Formats: sequence, C-alpha cells, structure tokens
Amino acid sequence: IDIGHHIWRKRSLFGYVTSVGDADNFRIFHTPGGRLAGWGWLPWRRVPDKVKELKDNTVPIRLAGIDAPEMAHFGKTAQPFSKEAHEFLTSYVLHRRVRAYVYRRDRYDRAVATVYVRKWLLKKDVGLEMLKRGLATVYEGKSDAEFGTLEAKYRNTETWAKLRRKGMWAGTKKDYESPHDYKIRTAKATP
Repeated sequence: IDIGHHIWRKRSLFGYVTSVGDADNFRIFHTPGGRLAGWGWLPWRRVPDKVKELKDNTVPIRLAGIDAPEMAHFGKTAQPFSKEAHEFLTSYVLHRRVRAYVYRRDRYDRAVATVYVRKWLLKKDVGLEMLKRGLATVYEGKSDAEFGTLEAKYRNTETWAKLRRKGMWAGTKKDYESPHDYKIRTAKATP
C-alpha cells in the first residue's frame, strides 16, 4: 500500500500488525477508522489471514527514534539482546491493533512512525517501552533520525535504563556495542 505524501506528519494510520521483521520494524494491515468503522467485528471488514491476501496490502513500519540490536542476517552474526528485543516486540504488537503517527518514508520504503498500542486502558508508545527495557537505543543515524517531538523523552528514558542496567545495559561498557556502531563495523568487514 502506498501512503500519499499528504499523509506524512499530518495523519495517523490505524492498523493490525500482521508480521514482525527485525526488532524495530513490522508490517500492518491498514484498517481505516479502526474498530469504530467495523474492523474486526463486521463480516465484510476483516483483516486477511492468508499471506496471499496480505501481499501488497500491508504497510511496512519502522519505529521512529529507536534502534534495536541487529539480528543475524546477510551472513552477519546477531548482536547481543537482538533475540530478546525481537521476542519483546513480537509479543507486544503482533496480532494487535496499533496507531502509527507517520513522519516520512525511509530509504527502505518503510513508514517511519511513532506507534502506540493499547494495554488495558492505557496507550503505550512501543519505542519508549523498548527503551525502558534496555532493548533498544536512541537512534544515532545522522540522515535518517526521526523523533517527532519525543527526542528528549527518548534520551531521558535511555539514560534511566542505563542507570538501572536494564537489558543490553546489564553488562560492562566494554561489552556494549550500539546497533549503529555494529552496522558500521560489519559494513567495513564485508568485502
């Protein structure tokens, strides 16, 4: 699904998470109007459950403002805590309804967005929850950084997680490598 340029920074998307890729991105099936518009309870407003029906009908989402440890791919080894971050994101959003506040498209054609999921009656920022648990860092990329208005909150939350030695911050400083530094190091090592 193509998101028109008039949507960026002005609107949000309701969607149902159909799959989780890496630990900071996933795909949603856009459900305009959410449950109020009948999605999930009206027979003609259902989210497809077959891969064939979902193909080309989902929106790839990249969580804004965070960078999670890299999983193993393209012959590269996984970073510590990548499995835990992926498992958390999967358990937190997969097969759940979310609202994505979209900012822009990234170089991989994903919508960069701050995403909220309802937990009981509370609206939870998915990226912020990952930072609290030490399962992501604040995004360090120079050209692709996008936070909306949440950069200070994200940086404060990362500092809080570091002080409490949550997740990837539990080890010593010499054992830690940020996802950003990992990408640079492994890119140099690739022939």
